Amino acid sequence: MTETSTLDAPAPAPAPATPPGRRPAPRRRKGPVKSPSVLLSKAGVTAMLGLATLYTLLPLTWLLLSSTKSREDLFGTNGFALGDEVHLADNLGHLFSADGGVYVRWIVNTVLYAGVGGLLAAVFGVAAGYAFDKLAFPGKERLFALVLLGVMVPGTAMAIPLYLLAAEAGLVNTFWGVFLPGLVFPFGVYLARVFSASYVPDEVLEAARMDGASEFRIFCRVAFPMIAPGFVTIFLFQFTQIWNSFFLPLVMLSDQDLYPVNLGLYVWYSSALSQGHPEDYLLAVVGSLVSVAPLIAVFLMLQRFWKSGMTAGAVK
Repeated sequence: MTETSTLDAPAPAPAPATPPGRRPAPRRRKGPVKSPSVLLSKAGVTAMLGLATLYTLLPLTWLLLSSTKSREDLFGTNGFALGDEVHLADNLGHLFSADGGVYVRWIVNTVLYAGVGGLLAAVFGVAAGYAFDKLAFPGKERLFALVLLGVMVPGTAMAIPLYLLAAEAGLVNTFWGVFLPGLVFPFGVYLARVFSASYVPDEVLEAARMDGASEFRIFCRVAFPMIAPGFVTIFLFQFTQIWNSFFLPLVMLSDQDLYPVNLGLYVWYSSALSQGHPEDYLLAVVGSLVSVAPLIAVFLMLQRFWKSGMTAGAVK
């Protein structure tokens, strides 16, 4: 009996070649296929967005319904139920006439603090961000690192140092004590540098310099129109931040004629709780509803620029 040699065994057939231009079929993974997480599925994401929307709209709904009630209905009915009659017009009339019309003064103060202050802060932020991006000067990156440090420091932590500086300068309990700190917006400088790098080509600036334009004219006539969406975005951020500011005016001001609307509403609310004035509680509720209206109006008017600004750099 003879043994068959392994050399005489037939060679295995070669694997069929992959046709040119076609990738080999991927190998199937062994084992059960893992289904995507429930939270990351379409239904999970929709449910989370719905909860976030509900969380946002419920306080506004309560505020709107409560502003239409009389003082008796406000304390005697459910917060999300309508009263016997709609008293919104009477409540608004009482709001604007209470304490000699001081609420109108608070609104005007807040418009000056947030409107003018946010506008100037956006101009300064865009100019500084453009300079950090396009201009060369000694210590540029170190100065920008200080700007980033200012972004990381919360505003409430700066209230006491700002108060001490204002006390040295004689600005405590004055309009300028609240207005001037709002002109500094480190996050706006950082955001403006990002916008400048995304929107302003270096070739356009070089062409303007070759035509003999000064750096100030290049910024005003060439660069600024290109980063207008960034300017609007920075303005909206700072406008909202100053409008909602509370702790700095609380520390800096003692004259009610200089109060912003948030601090004035807090005074009415505290009076309702500590001194037993329920009419001040209704004033605080109706005043809160009116104070939200300018924010909504500004966002609706500028949403076209704001949306384009938020997507800067997303598409090349």
